[in-house]
Amino acid sequence: MYVLLENQKIIDPLNPLFLTAMIVTMTAGTVFLMWLGELITEHGIGNGISMLIFAGIVARLPVAFAQTKAIVTSTQLFNILVFGTVAVVVVAAIVIINEATRQITIQYARRVRGNKLYGGQATYLPLRVNQAGVIPIIFAVSLILLPSMLANYLVAFPNPIVSSVSIWIRDHFDPAGLLYNFVYFSLVIGFTYFYTAVTFNPTKIADEIKKYGGFIPGIRPGKPTAEYLNRILTRITLAGAVFLGLIAILPSLTRSFTGIAALTVGGTGILIVVSVVLETTKQLEAMLVMRNYEGFLER
Repeated sequence: MYVLLENQKIIDPLNPLFLTAMIVTMTAGTVFLMWLGELITEHGIGNGISMLIFAGIVARLPVAFAQTKAIVTSTQLFNILVFGTVAVVVVAAIVIINEATRQITIQYARRVRGNKLYGGQATYLPLRVNQAGVIPIIFAVSLILLPSMLANYLVAFPNPIVSSVSIWIRDHFDPAGLLYNFVYFSLVIGFTYFYTAVTFNPTKIADEIKKYGGFIPGIRPGKPTAEYLNRILTRITLAGAVFLGLIAILPSLTRSFTGIAALTVGGTGILIVVSVVLETTKQLEAMLVMRNYEGFLER
């Protein structure tokens, strides 16, 4: 952060006292926010850290609206309407994809113990289309920003080869450029599959189903069940991965088509806002139902 601020001429060249104060301040602020988030999680509703991130994203929206109002002209009113329509459609799509699941039927065999009959019922194993959530975009952003950061740092390097390569990377890794968005899109898809493979283990799920006497109709228990779950998960993850990739590059696309940059919100921000609202709504609904209320949403 210090090097970036220094390169942008925001702060003076290296000052040991200022550098120490900056590191201490950022560390103290981070620890305070983590502590505050844990308190919200313990005594409030929902995940505290997610709530703080949600508040930070939403708090910037009035500033974005004010900046847009200051620079917008009468000829751009149509573009603003298009932008608003796209925003509504994107939020609706995020809700649909976040809530979408593929339900796998699980049938349990009947077992007789003494004079009682156990099992025989059918349940469902829900496989979410978006198993990874917002994590792939966060991972992809962390990697896609590294080349530009290194290029800006090494552009003044004495070696001409290093300097020329840094200039090429800086010029071609522009956030509005085709190469940047293609690499960004590919990284999101790759990290979606990677994170899904890490968090969901078909072999373990198949063993658990077999352990309790369950099976998928038409599929033998054990290894065939694991292969079936893996095949289904691979297919539905493709839809979720492509959707996350489109959400990630959506700000660049809307900026290119509408010419409005002030209102642009990152794909990560949109996902976090919608996900936090959905999760908080579910927790509020669960708490109301637990206390014998019908809920606060009409069905």
